Amino acid sequence: MVKFHDPRGETAIPIEPYQLSYFIENEGEGTTLGLLANGFPDSENFLDKLAGALKSRYPKLEIRTWNKGNASIPAPQEILDEIKAHCQIAIAAYGH
Repeated sequence: MVKFHDPRGETAIPIEPYQLSYFIENEGEGTTLGLLANGFPDSENFLDKLAGALKSRYPKLEIRTWNKGNASIPAPQEILDEIKAHCQIAIAAYGH
């Protein structure tokens, strides 16, 4: 019998299930997706591939992109405000 060890440690903070969702209808019409690259090499390339896959599934989806340009800093408030103002969905990603 194989026994696996779970390397995760115990946490004092309760786990909160992710509750946010958005249902994309009408091939994406009327929905804007924001893609935020964090500045690691290839983060934009990865999100470009993701955008292409999403556009093939939802051809009317509007996609806007941002790159915070420096992986070692939080996303600037200006970028976050733009995403919040223009997008119903946002995906952040990093590359290596």
